[in-house]
Amino acid sequence: MLPTDFALQVRGVTKSFGANTVLRGIDLDVPRGKVVALIGPSGSGKTTMLRSLNGLEIPDAGSVTVGAGATSGLPALSVDFSTPVSKKARAEQISLLRDRSAMVFQQYNLFPHMTVLQNVIEGPVQVQKRPREEVIAEAEALLARVGLADKRDSYPFELSGGQQQRVGIVRALALKPQLLLFDEPTSSLDPELVDDVLAVIKELAEEGWTMVIVTHELAFARQMADEVVFMDGGVVVERGPASQVLRKPQEERTQAFVRRLLHEL
Repeated sequence: MLPTDFALQVRGVTKSFGANTVLRGIDLDVPRGKVVALIGPSGSGKTTMLRSLNGLEIPDAGSVTVGAGATSGLPALSVDFSTPVSKKARAEQISLLRDRSAMVFQQYNLFPHMTVLQNVIEGPVQVQKRPREEVIAEAEALLARVGLADKRDSYPFELSGGQQQRVGIVRALALKPQLLLFDEPTSSLDPELVDDVLAVIKELAEEGWTMVIVTHELAFARQMADEVVFMDGGVVVERGPASQVLRKPQEERTQAFVRRLLHEL
């Protein structure tokens, strides 16, 4: 049973693509209301790990447990990928897992033929079957919150990259998830557009949202994360408070990675 102060617990997750083993028995704990940053070199498995948390990638083995919803009243949910089940049963498990989290993608992934408002309300109305007028009101309030109230009827191609990423965050919030998952949320942005996105994420952290963020930006991780998890070669090499892992890492692989990124700045 997942302790009540934890939003997420991962145990022994493995994942291979053909002969390439990407995850080698990952354990991960995310306390409720905390921000955990996954860092590591390209190919370390961090994005695959993130995508495994909501079934965008289906692990070969291991378990993912999401704690009971603090405000939704949902019970804890545990999916054991090591136990064989039918395709139908696995699909139902993945659907339940996806109901608990929302992903903010590196490349925004907005529907180009839909307006900003239509992008935001699509999931809550079509998937969650919530009342359309209620969802629209909530969406408009969220857009106003991130400074995009005047863009509700715009199309993605009319927005800057930073604006599109803020819409992506609003789209995730509109689903009312227990977990917010971010895959390199600022890496596709021009430097002058990063601050607006970081400000939104920082505000969410201060409000107590539980977040798992994949990033290669050490300054971002240092500023945002309660805990940093360094992955390399499909395993967790080091984890701990951001101040420790990013300033005084204990493992040689972590030290080399941090030195290299700092040298590139």
